[in-house]
Amino acid sequence: MRRCSRTACAAEAVATLTFDYADSMAVLGPLAITREPHGYDLCARHAERTSAPVGWQVVRHVSIGEVGFKA
Repeated sequence: MRRCSRTACAAEAVATLTFDYADSMAVLGPLAITREPHGYDLCARHAERTSAPVGWQVVRHVSIGEVGFKA
């Protein structure tokens, strides 16, 4: 089991967040098979609350039911 990358969070990771700086885009997808060196593994709570800086777009490739998000 991999843990959430957020400081002081011990919850199980269910999604991976990566950034595409060239396109000002944050991409949230299913948990990567292996740990990505430039990605952040997030628990359902932190994945649900993920936002991006002003002017950036968040692309979500994870459906709420896939990772146990609250409906």
